[in-house]
Amino acid sequence: MNGISTADLIGSTGVALLLGAFALNLAGRLQRDGAAYAGLNVLGSGLAAAASALIGYWPFIVLESAWCAVSCGALIRLAMRSV
Repeated sequence: MNGISTADLIGSTGVALLLGAFALNLAGRLQRDGAAYAGLNVLGSGLAAAASALIGYWPFIVLESAWCAVSCGALIRLAMRSV
């Protein structure tokens, strides 16, 4: 196949979001217990899981789905604190 596939585009976007959040956290620009960090992790891992599902790569489907679930839990906890 020539060019970039849909799975490549989705997966690359997801990984870029995950790495961006990680780098911003390490640089002190994004708090690890904040909604922005959790949100970027939800989006990034969700996209990476979707891309893995498109190519049928189960180890990463499981990994990224678990990452997404944990990050969703963090967002829910943050939302509950602000209510």
